[in-house]
Amino acid sequence: MLEPSVDPNGPTPYELLGGRDAALALAKAFYDTMEAHEPELTRLHRLDEHGRVHPEARERFALFLVGWLGGPQEYIQRHGHPRLRRRHGHVAIGAAMRDAWLRSMQRALDAQGVQGALRELLDSRFADLADFMRNQPEPSG
Repeated sequence: MLEPSVDPNGPTPYELLGGRDAALALAKAFYDTMEAHEPELTRLHRLDEHGRVHPEARERFALFLVGWLGGPQEYIQRHGHPRLRRRHGHVAIGAAMRDAWLRSMQRALDAQGVQGALRELLDSRFADLADFMRNQPEPSG
């Protein structure tokens, strides 16, 4: 459910994106744009003395992204299975935080020039992932 779907005989999203350096650059762009545009989401993260997301959190997400895209499973080797919902269970994630996360990822993908079929795939899979992380009900109207 959490893996991007691709043709099993074709290149992985990791390869299509450009490999490790491109995945790490996407993770960096994600946090940079989140810090610039989504202060409420930024505050949910462990921050350093300058109010930026702590380098350890940035590195963990970058390694997760590498593996999630189909690259080496270094995150799992270092930290075990991601167990995303459990690891984020202490954070209230409703529609607003989901949408802030998605906006940050979309800006990061824009900044990295990801387009075409790969962009469509990643937009869809990131939307699924972000929605999967929600642990708060929709507000009653």
